[in-house]
Amino acid sequence: QVQLVESGGGLVQAGGSLRLSCAASGRTFSTSPMGWFRQAPGKEREFVATINTSGTRTYYADSVKGRFTIFRDNVKMTVYLQMNSLKPEDTGVYYCAAAPTGYPLYKDSEYDYWGQGTQVTVSS
Repeated sequence: QVQLVESGGGLVQAGGSLRLSCAASGRTFSTSPMGWFRQAPGKEREFVATINTSGTRTYYADSVKGRFTIFRDNVKMTVYLQMNSLKPEDTGVYYCAAAPTGYPLYKDSEYDYWGQGTQVTVSS
């Protein structure tokens, strides 16, 4: 079992920044590839970013490349998503997810544990 708890969401103006955190417990965090996904109202959940177990490799959706950064702290068992230059289209519920193995993982079916999500709203 893995428990994932996201935090850091909120309301921000376009051009602003937010940092999301996802604290993990249960399965050894350092052996789990991690990912961030988001779901906008009325849309399907989509991939945002993923990171390998050691934190040395990352992969991003084209829509966030150059603006978002995923990183992890295996001692604190936490994965982060630094979001800069936010746009209204970044609005949605952001979920972190843990996978058993593999890289890069950009399909939600490749992840076996999910957090409850945190709301991000970007106003224009």
